Amino acid sequence: MILKDAVAIVTGSSSGIGAAIARTFAAQGCHVVINYSRNADGANAVARECEALGVRTLVQRADVADDADCRELVAATLETFGRVDILVNNAGTTKFCDHANLDGLDKQDFLDLYSVNTIGAYQMTRAAEKPMRDQGSAHVVNMASIAGLAGVGSSIAYAASKGALLTMTKSLARVLGPEIRVNAICPGFVQGEWLEKGLGKDTYDRLLAKTRAAAPLHETASPESVAQVVLGLIIGGDLTTGESLLIDGGAHLGPAPGRR
Repeated sequence: MILKDAVAIVTGSSSGIGAAIARTFAAQGCHVVINYSRNADGANAVARECEALGVRTLVQRADVADDADCRELVAATLETFGRVDILVNNAGTTKFCDHANLDGLDKQDFLDLYSVNTIGAYQMTRAAEKPMRDQGSAHVVNMASIAGLAGVGSSIAYAASKGALLTMTKSLARVLGPEIRVNAICPGFVQGEWLEKGLGKDTYDRLLAKTRAAAPLHETASPESVAQVVLGLIIGGDLTTGESLLIDGGAHLGPAPGRR
């Protein structure tokens, strides 16, 4: 896929990974829709950065857990640009809770996380299906996590919601082809403010050092490195659909035998 003059909706793109994806697409000449649910200032800042790269933007508030908001986001995109080529379902939420603390999560926690992380991605894909099919070649990227593959992460509810997103990616890939490819990205430990705030600085620093030491590449993901993988998948993965790509510097492999 050629990104020049294409149009991409990136949900949850006022900061972090979503913002990095929007900037990366803009650098390729792709017009971007910046979506936020609460951080309007961040979204507008990202839009200015993208516009400085020579593309057009649309900043649109939408809660992806609300189907009406999803449909309105797509409608606003079509009104502004007349097309949708790429949908990145990046919006996500979590509750930090030690996995051993089963009493730390309740039914509502699961529903809250599923409503954004899983149902939100479904509702956005459904809303964008027709205009994306009309393009003849389009791509949906779901931002999952190593949590969904390995049952780790910020909480059991989060891991479960991302695991469901991975399964849904396969289901959608079957029914949306051949016009739309659907793949998932699974970052491991992602450096940045969001995780540092959720874990606390001491825990964040300790886990960052531990993960780097365990990774064969001696590095962990950043928002920018995740964005580069998303870009590569879109412009170079024409025959790839229904897949889940892990980005963790090889940390899941563990250290080489004999290495400390």
